Amino acid sequence: MRSARGAALLVVVAVLAAVGFVFLAKDGDDKKAKNDTAKAAEGGGKDGQKVQAAPPPAGAVTLIGDGSTSHTGPQPNQLPVEKLKPGEVPPQFVVFSWDGVGEDNQHLFSHFRKVAQESKATMTLFLSGIYVLPGSQRAQYQGPNKAVGQSDIGFLEPKEVRDTIEQLGLAWKDGHEVGTHFNGHFCGPTGGGSWSPADWAKETEQALKFVQTWKSTTGITDLPPLPFDYKKELVGGRAPCLEGQKALLQAAPQMGFRYDSSGPGGRQVWPAKANGIWDMPLQQIPFPGRKFEVLSMDYNVMMNQSRTVKGDPSNFGAWQEQAYQSFMGGFERAYSSNRAPLIIGNHFESWNGGIYMKAVEKTMRTACTKEGVRCVSFRQLADWLDAQDPAVLAKLQKLNVGEKPDWGTFLNPAAPPAAPPAAPAAPAPGVPAGVPAGVKPAG
Repeated sequence: MRSARGAALLVVVAVLAAVGFVFLAKDGDDKKAKNDTAKAAEGGGKDGQKVQAAPPPAGAVTLIGDGSTSHTGPQPNQLPVEKLKPGEVPPQFVVFSWDGVGEDNQHLFSHFRKVAQESKATMTLFLSGIYVLPGSQRAQYQGPNKAVGQSDIGFLEPKEVRDTIEQLGLAWKDGHEVGTHFNGHFCGPTGGGSWSPADWAKETEQALKFVQTWKSTTGITDLPPLPFDYKKELVGGRAPCLEGQKALLQAAPQMGFRYDSSGPGGRQVWPAKANGIWDMPLQQIPFPGRKFEVLSMDYNVMMNQSRTVKGDPSNFGAWQEQAYQSFMGGFERAYSSNRAPLIIGNHFESWNGGIYMKAVEKTMRTACTKEGVRCVSFRQLADWLDAQDPAVLAKLQKLNVGEKPDWGTFLNPAAPPAAPPAAPAAPAPGVPAGVPAGVKPAG
């Protein structure tokens, strides 16, 4: 897969463009039956009285637009959303997110679907819209202030496009979220950092359209429609190279976003809202053997090790362990203290012999199976946050990195205040405070 996936990366999402519905219905027995059916659909009965339209039968598929996407009902495999009870310890949320998400000949998309199933995890897949657009149709895309068909990442081969579409449908049924990494992955002086809110809206509208029209653009006829309405599914993303969040946040509410993960690196604290949506950036996490912390993404770990995707193979073993210990260091710090959600970003890549894929897989298999841990998508995390008492969230957001409260009383206003510590015993006459008993003071 030809994709320039390099530099501190990310995505964001938006939702535009109304889509037509294609209803599959039987012909009636006669013209009158057809008219009655039409009336009922509009809310009127045979005699003009209002009636409630019957819901579609379970398992029914309602096609949207050209049949590339569809309504199939609620997404499977979603965790229940519950309010924290007084005195309850918050879950330790972990979000594994992926930028780009094309299925090429490495088959990492399908591989991590299997890893997630075995780890009882759901993930966020930030799709680059042009990964479902054939290169022969590249003229349908124009990034803000860019030439028609221009992209800083490559278009996929026809088979890769097909495989990516197939994996997206299966992933949604697994319970994973499909967000956006936008399209052309433009960074630098003329990239996302220079875009206006209108530019981000245009870029997102195109990403939405490519998913909604893949049957028309690819000519593929042997795949079912995607089992979701992308206009409703798309509620967040990550901007390429973590650039341009300020303008993106201005556009995000109008695009239907509920969260954004484009921040250039945050602390391990509970998220807050910016411009009405959840700001959930990648985070600074411990970097074993170094005096500084590293951004919680495979690319940034790699850049602080080899500064190239093809480093010295003799270092691969040590680098892989360092990457794993870094991810787990961030996990353990939150898990044992403030329980702030851990955000981890990755790409389906093979840098330095694939060591970062091995490190994140080991992290997923280790962390997601621990007691009290929920490995979720960004949308699931946003659902949980929105369901909590605002006063409870406000207290959680005040916890510092590594700060551990007494959970039994911290979120329990009915709990009695903790007893003050006992006063220290008065020292014996002539013995200064702090000198152990039986030790004769000097002088």
